Amino acid sequence: MTEPSDELVASVFARDCASRSVLADVTGRWGGLALAALHEGSYRFNALRRRVDGVSEKMLAQTLQALERDGLVRRDVHATIPPRVEYSLTELGERVAAKLVELIELVEGEIGQVREAQAGYDRAR
Repeated sequence: MTEPSDELVASVFARDCASRSVLADVTGRWGGLALAALHEGSYRFNALRRRVDGVSEKMLAQTLQALERDGLVRRDVHATIPPRVEYSLTELGERVAAKLVELIELVEGEIGQVREAQAGYDRAR
């Protein structure tokens, strides 16, 4: 049986591995929030921008393009006048977003403990 070459084994710890840039897109400042919002369902651009409070139009557009390139987000253009564009998750995007939502729920559920730790840290400094 042949062993897969090192080039074919994905590792985010390897500098040149493609998985590292995908992880950066997913966990970047806006990527995770966009994926979590799209996990709720399809959004038009401006509705998604309102849902992800604080993101600029430019940053959201760049984030969605990166996630679309990674195969996580689908951009559907509807032939209406004016054209209507909706964003949704691909099958892979759904799986990734589900994990992010679990993490978000964990962090939100433990925010009291986090604030306590932060206050203790700040007092010690």
